[in-house]
Amino acid sequence: MSKKQILLINDMAGYGKVATAAMLPILSYMGLPTYNLPTALVSNTLDYGKFHILDTTDYIKNVFPVWKELGFSFDAIATGFIVSERQARLVSQYCREQAATGTTIFVDPIMGDEGKLYNGVTPATVQNMREMVSVAHLVFPNHTEACYLTDSPYQPEGVDHAGARALIDGLRGIGAKSVLITSIPVDGQPSVVGYNHEEDTYFQLPYTEIPVHFPGTGDIFSAVLIGHLLNGELLKESTRKAMDAVYKLIDLNKDNADKNRGIPLEKYLEVIIDD
Repeated sequence: MSKKQILLINDMAGYGKVATAAMLPILSYMGLPTYNLPTALVSNTLDYGKFHILDTTDYIKNVFPVWKELGFSFDAIATGFIVSERQARLVSQYCREQAATGTTIFVDPIMGDEGKLYNGVTPATVQNMREMVSVAHLVFPNHTEACYLTDSPYQPEGVDHAGARALIDGLRGIGAKSVLITSIPVDGQPSVVGYNHEEDTYFQLPYTEIPVHFPGTGDIFSAVLIGHLLNGELLKESTRKAMDAVYKLIDLNKDNADKNRGIPLEKYLEVIIDD
């Protein structure tokens, strides 16, 4: 059976292993033909404090008709950072069209963290992200993004089991089939919670935090998760493998001098995929 082809719609950093630069080597190593459409060209990871971003919306607008004329199609699309409201409309429309032809849509609605939206993310962008969520086979926001998407109050201390389920069901109500919410404290325990529509089951996967920050760990999680799913594994098991991979990578690199560049993935691909 041939491997499934996946398109990454995400930003590309020139310096640092984040977004497309983090996801592409992982998915390729897992044997999946991987293509990319950059939503922005970013000089370096934002953690350095100074950066330059080139919005590629006009490029994207002109790419879609060329691909349509050439008959290009993908088994799956994974979306990430969206630069503007106009870009969100273009990408959500493309995802909706492709989903209608059978393409699996994975949506990482990158909009904010710690209870706040990132600079430049507007209420209109949140609404456009809901449009992409509405055609997602799997959506995986963090706690903050889940609250914004479902118009729920953000509680920094986290939620109880009922609150976690309410957020999941709110995302399902928008139209997502399966749901994960990452980095959410449930009864005080850092967890990833989820719902698998194929089995009609909810689950909670607790984890231990390592008090070190690397940019790009969410992208590593996404790539490992999606890779296992496209290779035929179940959601809960794929999620656990992605969580374990991120933990191992942070632990192996926690003493790195320059953490702002992210984790040097190529050195650890065998570790990431080790079952």
